[in-house]
Amino acid sequence: MTRTATLRDLALARRLPDHQMMDRETLGWIEMNAPRTPTLPASCHPQQLPLLIPDTDWFTAPALADGAHGVRHNARVSLLAAVLAAEHRLGPEDTDALRVAGAVHDCRRADDRHDPGHGRRAADWLLQATAAVTEGLGVALPETAVRRAAVAIALHDVPYGDFTPAQARAYRHAAVVVDLLKAADCLDRYRLPLRRWWPDTSHLRATVRPWCHGLAAQLVIRSETARLDGATHAAALHHATNPR
Repeated sequence: MTRTATLRDLALARRLPDHQMMDRETLGWIEMNAPRTPTLPASCHPQQLPLLIPDTDWFTAPALADGAHGVRHNARVSLLAAVLAAEHRLGPEDTDALRVAGAVHDCRRADDRHDPGHGRRAADWLLQATAAVTEGLGVALPETAVRRAAVAIALHDVPYGDFTPAQARAYRHAAVVVDLLKAADCLDRYRLPLRRWWPDTSHLRATVRPWCHGLAAQLVIRSETARLDGATHAAALHHATNPR
């Protein structure tokens, strides 16, 4: 019987498809190579933080909602953003803006490949669908916070060195939210099938503690394992945040 190519096989062969789904062999490789989880600060245990889980209908296609940039990725980034917000002592309004930004930052992707401009599309969509998003996530945001969230989403996929003058001006009005969204998104790169794509914090402006890496890897491993075992997105994410 012919062996089906795994996500890792496809990455090594430079043949990743537009829609990238996790498989058990790739996840096993991730678990074998991932950093171990150290002791976490009491304030940053994920089970103490509320999960924001985006609706599958917010994504451009059903396959994208279940793929590498789908529901679970966005929810994990939102959770990691909340952890970073606590670590950096953000105020409640910026914390909520950051969590909402994490929950929807990739929802308007066209595919699971590079897709330049997807951050700007998601930011525009958030500004158009604010009421549905905030109601769906159960988070009330004032207009100023929505705009900071939109700036962070629009810039999350743009390297700092590539900012246009207009993007640099927008960044200055939402710098901490942008910096921490980029950091949270970076930390969830442990879901990717090659080591060279795993988190490189040298590109970030926010400080990321070493323990964040072990936490991020375990959130990927536990949620993706549960999903492959048949759990819903929500059940898989709740499983990932609960202690063993």
